[in-house]
Amino acid sequence: MKVILVNGSPHEKGCTYTALCEVEKALKNNGIETEIFWIGNKPITGCIACGACAKLGRCFADDTVNTFVEKAQTADGFIFGSPVYYASASGSITSFMDRAFYSGGRFLTNKPAASVASCRRGGASATFDQLNKYFTINNMPVVSSQYWNQVHGNTPEQVLQDEEGLQTMRTLGNNMAWLLGCIEAGKAAGIEPPEREPFIRTNFIR
Repeated sequence: MKVILVNGSPHEKGCTYTALCEVEKALKNNGIETEIFWIGNKPITGCIACGACAKLGRCFADDTVNTFVEKAQTADGFIFGSPVYYASASGSITSFMDRAFYSGGRFLTNKPAASVASCRRGGASATFDQLNKYFTINNMPVVSSQYWNQVHGNTPEQVLQDEEGLQTMRTLGNNMAWLLGCIEAGKAAGIEPPEREPFIRTNFIR
């Protein structure tokens, strides 16, 4: 089993990375294969609603989004981490997830996911709520922890002093590993994901 941890910060080895590493340690201790996927610090375009992904099977823009979606096909679970910018997720991870879920959501469906927010002081819960909405619109089990998945600190060294935050990260990793094990056991017992009804769209203006 494999979990991809997405680092949505422009800093490759910053506070968000430090939090994800703590989750990664717990996953590895449970025998889960991991990969920390950095979205990079180059501009990531937002979704322009062109519909090309429906025809191409991938987003038309050639950047880290397509690289991630390709990796997601063989992954079993996901952790998406972001720094807090103006009480919300970073612009880069927002654009990244908009396009990844729109063009490759079929490879994420039914796979457990969780989000992690890294902040200096405030805005973590709003960011946490924002990121979780991607999972709940895509039939993905949301993995919880003992508190909202957040760490505090202005530097990686300060994050390492947030003992409760680090414990929350470890608990998250353990819970992710436990849920993946339950899903694997269910599959071995012949339990399949729910059959989905044909999608119904209801527009409010007629």
